Parts: sequence; structure tokens; C-alpha cells
Amino acid sequence: MPDIIKTDERLIDANGIQLAYDSFGNPADPPIVLVMGLGMQMLAWDELFCEQLAIRGYWVIRFDNRDIGRSSKLDTAGSPSLWKMMSAGLFNRPMSAPYRLKDMAADTVGLMDALDIKAAHVVGISMGGMIAQEMAIRHPKRLLTMTSIMSTTGDLHLPKAKLNMRLRLLKRSPAEQRAYENHVVYLFKLLNGSYYPFNEDRYRQLAANTFKRSYYPVGIARQLAAVISSGSRKDKLGTVDTPTLVIHGDADPLIPAEHGHATAEAIPNARLHIIHGMAHTLPQAVWPEIIDTIVKHSANGRQNT
Repeated sequence: MPDIIKTDERLIDANGIQLAYDSFGNPADPPIVLVMGLGMQMLAWDELFCEQLAIRGYWVIRFDNRDIGRSSKLDTAGSPSLWKMMSAGLFNRPMSAPYRLKDMAADTVGLMDALDIKAAHVVGISMGGMIAQEMAIRHPKRLLTMTSIMSTTGDLHLPKAKLNMRLRLLKRSPAEQRAYENHVVYLFKLLNGSYYPFNEDRYRQLAANTFKRSYYPVGIARQLAAVISSGSRKDKLGTVDTPTLVIHGDADPLIPAEHGHATAEAIPNARLHIIHGMAHTLPQAVWPEIIDTIVKHSANGRQNT
């Protein structure tokens, strides 16, 4: 594989905050903006994955969402009530939050503004898919295509994750590094499922790197509150005209495959791609299929004129 230009990590002003980002490939190529999921730093977009996308002719940008990694922390917003989040998540009760997914979508648009990107292929995973959907609803001209991976419309009538999975998300991560690593490895082993081999060394290294870079669990709680408080996008997704690809695993224990089907059904002309055995992680074995599918989708999307 030829050498891919990778920028150093930088901070950039976006939507009134600062976002940490880096990029892979040639800025003259069509941009792909990768939006990460709940509580995960941009490091969770593996460098090799980003390089493999870039080698296909794209400028790949990954970044830390607000309240995570090295992006701005909203310290003055306080910590959401665990009980209120449990009540809202388990019993579908309304709740308020310091910010919502629409604000995180505006952050992503702000990043694009700062990088002088008129429109991009936007790829979001899990919560990142929800943010991408908010972008398509509220900022449609900024997307060439959208790819929503293992995500959801937020429709409360869809099947929920098992109770132990939902409670696990609400559990605060340990503050000591080795215990934190064990916590992350155990969580991702659950999320990986049994079909694809689980690479414990990879996830332990990811956990160690993210811990050293920024340990900030209250930010994860605020992101979760944003997801819960944002409600359903089902009806608004019916207005989306962005060319959309929905990727989902048929073994997802956190966001069941029905959510992927529902997302594709909600968005006019969306294409659904189900991956057998994939759960709620991106095992390296599925990268070629995912990258090929994204590249094919982007080639058929809007042109950045």
C-alpha cells in the first residue's frame, strides 16, 4: 500500500467550541467525515481503516465529538442524573439534557466550515450515525452522501437491547488505567459477539491510548443524555433526500438489526446492507466489505460542485 499523508492532530474552532481532528490522504480528493459513537474518541476509527479509505481516493477526516477526547469539555453543564437517564431509557420518559444530537450535528458542520469543506460524504457509527442523520435533516446541502452504520432512527417502538447491555452503558468506567482497560475490553467483547474473533490485544491497546489521552467519564454521560433526550427522528427522516446507505450487523446486541431495517425504511431510496455475524463492533475482517460498500455508494452520490 502506498504511503498515505496523515496530518498531526490539531484543534480547530467549530460551532463555538474546539474540536480535535486529524486527516488522511489528499485534501484535493472528495472528503469523507467519520463521526464516532457514544463515548469513543476518534482513535476508535482505526488508522489502518482510515488509510484504506484514503487509498481509494478520499480525504478522510476523523475527530473527537464534544465532551470526549481532546475536544472541548462542557464542564459547566454538570453531570446528568443517572436515575433520570435510567428512567428515560428504561421507561421511555422524557428528559432534558445540556445539549442534543442536533448540536453535535452542528459541531460537525462547524468542523467542515473550518476546513473549508462545502459538502462531504458523512459516515457515522452508532451515535455517530444518529448525528449524521441529524445533519441530513438539518443541513442537507452539506452532505454528498450519508452512511449510517449500526445506528437507529430513535423510534421508541423498536426492539431494545437486553437489559444487561443497557445497564452496562450506564456504568461509570474505572479511574485506574488497568481497571479501565479491563472494563473496555469486557464491554467490547460483549459488543463483538461470537461470530468474528475478538482481538483483545487491539482493544486493550485502544483502551490504554484513550485513557492516556483523556479520561473524562462525565462527558460520556452527557453524550448519552443527548441521545436519550433527542427522541425519534423517524418522521423527519422521511424528508431526507441525501443518498443514504445503511449498514448493520444481523447479530447486534446493543442496537438490534431491526433498527437498521427501520432506518432504511424511513429514508426515501435508502440502501440497506446487512452483514452476517457482525455485532456492534467493526472487526478487521469486515473492513473490506464495509469500505467497498461505502466507496460504491459514494461514487453514486451527489457531486461536490
